Amino acid sequence: METALGLLAGTCTTLSFLPQVVRTLRTHHARDLSGAWLLIFGFGTATWLVYGVLTSDIAVAAANAVTFALVAMLIVAKFTASPSPTMASPTGS
Repeated sequence: METALGLLAGTCTTLSFLPQVVRTLRTHHARDLSGAWLLIFGFGTATWLVYGVLTSDIAVAAANAVTFALVAMLIVAKFTASPSPTMASPTGS
């Protein structure tokens, strides 16, 4: 029961990143994402992944493996995507 609950929770929190990843990949725009947040969060999920593997906790390991992959995509997009064109000013000039 605990493992099922952990897998459900991990699935929900992991899938919460999917819309951001899809949007970032579709628009090629990651300027608004904090690079520091991405790196710190990526390190945290990688650490939780190692913890899950070392403790044989499948829910922790699986959720953090997928989350880390999604965050890694955002990190790559953040630091490799070309800047989007400057938006026109509201006055039209």
